[in-house]
Amino acid sequence: MRSARALSLLRGLALAAALLPAFGAHAALFEDDDARRAILELRQRVDANTKAADAAQAGTAQMQRSLLDLQSQIESLRQDLATLRGQNEQLARDLSNLQEQQKTLTQNAAAQQAATQPSQVTVDGKTFSATPAEKSAYEAALGTFRQGDFTGSRDAFAAFVKQYPQSGYLPSALFWLGNAQYAVRDYKGAIGNFRTLVSQYPDHARAPESVLSIANCQIELGDTKSARKTLNDLIKAYPQSEAASAAKERLARLK
Repeated sequence: MRSARALSLLRGLALAAALLPAFGAHAALFEDDDARRAILELRQRVDANTKAADAAQAGTAQMQRSLLDLQSQIESLRQDLATLRGQNEQLARDLSNLQEQQKTLTQNAAAQQAATQPSQVTVDGKTFSATPAEKSAYEAALGTFRQGDFTGSRDAFAAFVKQYPQSGYLPSALFWLGNAQYAVRDYKGAIGNFRTLVSQYPDHARAPESVLSIANCQIELGDTKSARKTLNDLIKAYPQSEAASAAKERLARLK
């Protein structure tokens, strides 16, 4: 009995010893497959991470280029803005200059218009309308007479009478022209202008003096007879005038 049991035990041990390598090889086979799968998975992860890193790097580079482009555009816009600001400032200066020129032109036009517009003046008790040019020419000629330049005054008044034959200054201009001619001993010329004044403007304030001046010119020419007649005509025509009183004194001296 004991021999049979021992034999059975030996057989079992031998079988187990025979199967042990097979179980070890099978276990090793399972371990190699797991390792390969792990390696593949790891490699795939590495590849994926590498691609992601490359893509991220490419995106970063693109972003940097975009930022550089944006900075370039911003700088260009800044320069354009500075240019426009400078142009606006120049336009503002040009506008200001044009406005100033317009103001000057307007003022000059107004001054020129005022210089040609007639105004009311009163000379020898007579009020009339005269242009600035008329007034200036008359006053210049009269100023020359008062300065004692009788030749210059004669020429100036002669020019005035010729240039402004319809002027309200004309009777006064004829009076002073006659006086300037008397002063330079042009008695005949003086008589002609005094007579023109009296005949055309008998009611003028200078008419009585003009008649008296005619008599004075006749006396200087030695025509006493004509002078007496002129003085008598003065007394009759303008009896209340100062010239009439002077005429009476002259008549008394001529007798």
